[in-house]
Amino acid sequence: MLLTGGLKSLLPHVLRRIIRHNRLTVSNTSGMAEGYKQANVVILHKSLADDFEKFCHANDGPLPLLHRSQPGDWKCPSLSSDSDIRTDCLQYRKYEHGACTGSLKSLKEYSEQLKDMVTFYLGCSFSFEKAVQKAGIPIRNVEQKCNVSMYKTSVPCYSISMFHCNLVVTMRPIPESQLEAAVLATSELKEAHGAPIHIGDPGLLGIRDLSKPDYGDPVDLHPGDIPVFWACGVTGVEAIINCRAPLAFTHSPGCMFITDLKNDNVRSLGRVPEVHCISQDPLHFSIVSAEAVQKIKTLETLIGIDPGERGIVHLQRQGELLGACLALSHAGSVLITTGFPTHFTHEPPEENDGPPGALAIAAMLQALEKQVAMVTDQQAMDLNKKIVEEAVQLGILKKPIPLLSYQRESADSALMFLCENGDPGRPRFDHLIAIERAGMAADGNYYNARKVNIKHLVDPIDELFLAAQTIPGITTTGVGDGGNELGMGKVKDAVKKHIKNGDVIACDVEADFTVVAGVSNWGGYAIACALSVLRSCELHDRYLRRAVGFPRAPSKSLWLPALPSVTKEEKLLKTLVQLGVRSGKTASLEMEVDGLPFYNTHSLMIEKLL
Repeated sequence: MLLTGGLKSLLPHVLRRIIRHNRLTVSNTSGMAEGYKQANVVILHKSLADDFEKFCHANDGPLPLLHRSQPGDWKCPSLSSDSDIRTDCLQYRKYEHGACTGSLKSLKEYSEQLKDMVTFYLGCSFSFEKAVQKAGIPIRNVEQKCNVSMYKTSVPCYSISMFHCNLVVTMRPIPESQLEAAVLATSELKEAHGAPIHIGDPGLLGIRDLSKPDYGDPVDLHPGDIPVFWACGVTGVEAIINCRAPLAFTHSPGCMFITDLKNDNVRSLGRVPEVHCISQDPLHFSIVSAEAVQKIKTLETLIGIDPGERGIVHLQRQGELLGACLALSHAGSVLITTGFPTHFTHEPPEENDGPPGALAIAAMLQALEKQVAMVTDQQAMDLNKKIVEEAVQLGILKKPIPLLSYQRESADSALMFLCENGDPGRPRFDHLIAIERAGMAADGNYYNARKVNIKHLVDPIDELFLAAQTIPGITTTGVGDGGNELGMGKVKDAVKKHIKNGDVIACDVEADFTVVAGVSNWGGYAIACALSVLRSCELHDRYLRRAVGFPRAPSKSLWLPALPSVTKEEKLLKTLVQLGVRSGKTASLEMEVDGLPFYNTHSLMIEKLL
């Protein structure tokens, strides 16, 4: 019997010969023939082969197709010399009508049946282990001399005919400081599953317990390690189980077919990936291209000018727009709030900074097929109803968005509002956004910029943001331009120090992400633009869809029309003027926001952002 030492340096054809003669004492091929591609194997009847090939192409993250054989062809010259698929895997599994009916060392006794069967060779993550190690990143399962951990997820693959199943993933613990290097090392290795499909909390994939993998062995995480998940070819095994074919064979998970193909000479497509943390509870990282990040940073810089000379430069934190938009990109359901009733002697008391930005965000979220609702003050409900109706008429919104109000009736009112039956494990919303929304100060009151208390006109929507801090899975964003807006508690020390009346008016309630703009509406426009940038980013789109299904980036026509435009915003501002909604700084009913003219100021900003 041959022991494991030195297997990593043996050439593939030598290893296949050793496996063929049943001379290995190991249970998996991880770490063998370093630098060479390994393959998952699926063998099924020729009548199913065309549909299974379509299934592979529709889910090429978990099922990158290296080769499809002719019926009864046991050799595979395009992948290997001198190979025989009946004998050259460490171990096989036999499936009959969806049930595993045996583990086998050889398929030779089924040679007659195999004459009518087609073999699919599918890429494997063992192929990228050498590239990861070359980048100085430990492979814990190799260190621990065990098989990689594999898990069934709750993520459905794209179904083709009778082939349907949920995604299976491998997990490798990666030190947090090396996450980006691990993504960079694997992202171009498409035939070995490419970049990870999830980084962080396994619960977000429906995995309950990392110590109990569905296939393979449990792998220990070291302190500081983050679980990183790659799509896995064992997804093909799950598809075979679910299609209930009368007879099928697969490799035994971890016991791959070793090819003669090297992983060298991977052509870089120039899309350098970056990894960003978007949530601590649950822990969640996202992947995006450096090019998209740079565009979003440019958007953040554009909106950061200070035409009102309030001193907002002191409130700005780099990367907040990116963080907010990555969190929004991952969200399925979003709650928006706006409304700053600064003009307490007028009816309506609301200002016209806030609603346009809120609607710009809502329009893009609708186009990205997310659930959107808005919560506002009870006294402003009729006004907001009219604004939403007009936004639909003007083509800003595809359809009306639900309008909600919130009142504190008991200690758990906020929890009941945000979660199904008040259960923190079942939040109704993934993300809350406040844009130019009156924020509660440290003394419990709400102040406009002139230090006037307007608490009698403001419902306690801040409580939703405070409650969200205690509910895993809800992230929050505050957009503001003066420091007294909901969510600005994150920069309250700077507000108190640098903003006029800041010691009194500073909002005390934090959001996870704080987007500071010269005018809050600009922050809303920038969020809409940044979401469009993210959806156009192939790296991010693949990560969002977990590398199953087809790329969504080419269908830009679905969301580009949702971007704000000078024409749409001009019509909306005219509507607000007709509804009596005034400019924040001057209280005038003119084509201006915060005392700045729409033409050549706001219109110019929209053009720059676009």
